[in-house]
Amino acid sequence: MPKFSTLVVKQKLTDLLKTVFPATKFEFLLFAIFLAVYGVLGSAIALNYRIIFDDRIPWDAYFSFDNRAIILTGGGYERHPLSNYFFEGLRNFAYLFSGGKKDEIFRLALAWCSNLAVSLSLIQIYKYLKNIIELPKKISLLILFFFAFFSTNILLSFTPENYTYTLFLLVLFNYYAALKLKKDEKIPATGLALAGISVGGLTVTNIVKVYIPLLFETNIFRNWKKLGNAFFRVTVSAAAFVLLFLYRIDFNYMKFLNKSGEQYEKFSTPKVTPVWDMILSWFFGGNMLFAGFELRDYHNKKGFYYKALFMEVYHSWLPYVFVVAMIALVLWSYLRNFKNKFVQILMISFLVDIVIHCILKFGLHTSYIYGGHFVFVFPLLIGWLFYSYKDSPRVLSFLVVTVSLLFFYLGVNNLFRLEEFFEFLEQYYR
Repeated sequence: MPKFSTLVVKQKLTDLLKTVFPATKFEFLLFAIFLAVYGVLGSAIALNYRIIFDDRIPWDAYFSFDNRAIILTGGGYERHPLSNYFFEGLRNFAYLFSGGKKDEIFRLALAWCSNLAVSLSLIQIYKYLKNIIELPKKISLLILFFFAFFSTNILLSFTPENYTYTLFLLVLFNYYAALKLKKDEKIPATGLALAGISVGGLTVTNIVKVYIPLLFETNIFRNWKKLGNAFFRVTVSAAAFVLLFLYRIDFNYMKFLNKSGEQYEKFSTPKVTPVWDMILSWFFGGNMLFAGFELRDYHNKKGFYYKALFMEVYHSWLPYVFVVAMIALVLWSYLRNFKNKFVQILMISFLVDIVIHCILKFGLHTSYIYGGHFVFVFPLLIGWLFYSYKDSPRVLSFLVVTVSLLFFYLGVNNLFRLEEFFEFLEQYYR
């Protein structure tokens, strides 16, 4: 019996490693390419500029990311309940290389951890396209490299923020859940609890996404036993998360409720920019296609003044065409694959963010930083669109041409904006 148990544990561990990390030579090659390209970008920024971490700059140095606050404290507990534990470990890991100093080596270690997380996220996307959707390699690579040039991935590849690791955890969980559903297996209570603690711990609103795949387990609403088992698994997962969170705040739940109300009031106040433009330019567009940049003057309330960089709305018709085309592809995929449970999982997950940011307007004025929560839905739904027309050569050709043109425009635009970003660094963050 012990020998059998050991074999089972070893097999589960092996399966886990194959799920999380590259499992084939080609996947290792892709992983190496992403590490190298993002690594060059992140290393150049970390070693030559102080924007990734400067102890004098508390927040908003670029695109409203709160690098220093996140690294030192994990961010506000009302939005990031357990992230202080994760970032304490990450901070100590970076100190191993910098000798306890917050210098360029410290920044380099943080940048490479972000690089690793984003590169692994892209490998999860490729695995989903290959193993779940079962697309041909050429189409999978077109979608994958298209996604790799999204502004969210470029920024998060060197940014030590919650969103960086949320992206990885959400993509990983979606792939893991899809594997389970494809094999007609249920997601175990332990897996659900770990996902709830890790995903919800980094950003509390994302915990609901962990439970969405359970709605699509076979005959879940036709069998009381299965429904009861699903309820039990959700209860175990939620209880583990809640207990850990309450322990962090000394079981003072009113403190959490009051702080959450304050944060909602602060980040949902209407801005001068029209809501429709914030939705198109920032919520959808800003997470894929860089807009123009604007400078603002900030200070740390202790006498240190610094320049901060934010995204403007789009000022020409081409970016809007790009964004509308991407939304059209997503909606086309959803309608075409309406009965596909994998597509429903992705879309319901996406709707959670649409409700939070576009309807409730929480953080809509800086929603270009929230891409790690949902931007992976775009390549996966486009992948399902390709799959649905696998027997229609003309439509497939149209889709290949369309995505290729969008890819070309995305690449040119984002590389140009990245050059502007370096000009900003050169002038203000040497």
